[in-house]
Amino acid sequence: MVHRTKELADGIPEFATENFIRSDVSLVVLVMQMVLSIVERIKGFLFSPSDTFDSSKEDTLGDALKYFIVLLAIYAVLLTIVVAVAFFVIGGMMGPLGATMLPFGAGAGAFAAIGAFIGAIIGGIIGIFIGGLWLHLWVYVVGGRNGFTQTIKVVAYGMTPSLLLSWIPGAGIITGIWALIVEIIGIRQLHELSTGKAVLAIIIAIAIPAIIGIVLIATFITSMSELMSQGPSGSGFGGY
Repeated sequence: MVHRTKELADGIPEFATENFIRSDVSLVVLVMQMVLSIVERIKGFLFSPSDTFDSSKEDTLGDALKYFIVLLAIYAVLLTIVVAVAFFVIGGMMGPLGATMLPFGAGAGAFAAIGAFIGAIIGGIIGIFIGGLWLHLWVYVVGGRNGFTQTIKVVAYGMTPSLLLSWIPGAGIITGIWALIVEIIGIRQLHELSTGKAVLAIIIAIAIPAIIGIVLIATFITSMSELMSQGPSGSGFGGY
């Protein structure tokens, strides 16, 4: 059997072995180039977004989505770890019976971690298109005419600070503001608008949902207050 295997190995042409090795080396080189390219892009969008957006004007939508998905996957993994550790710590603080007191018992951490990972991936992919479409509406209103693809690129690249750092507990506000600044610069550069118009588009895109949310919350609180003020003798309880 060993002799037969050796004969088969000896029968493989040398050029086939060389081609196989070359293909492996080429794949490794390609992966390394992609990693280095993403790292350079990350540094650029974090610390010199204006120049980096200028150099990304010719990027395709696919280029931007690949970059976004890589960072989204990193964020989802790190968030999953944080959630799992948090549930482990909470269970430990609650004592020997702490794990059994949590929803799903001892498996609560695993369920929460898996949910966080799936939610981050699905929410991120859906959010980039819905958020991009909403933002593009106001970019168009203030004068941006370079197309929807450029706005999606702004959102994908502008999320760099949040995707890299917002998994850290307490860092969400800082990274959120940082991401907004990067997006403002992106709108200015990719849509060739003034800084003021780029800021206005972002403000409108944020302000309208915020106002609607505040109104809905206020309406809900008012309705609940009226129901509670009626008490047991109110009309909501049949008049008894």
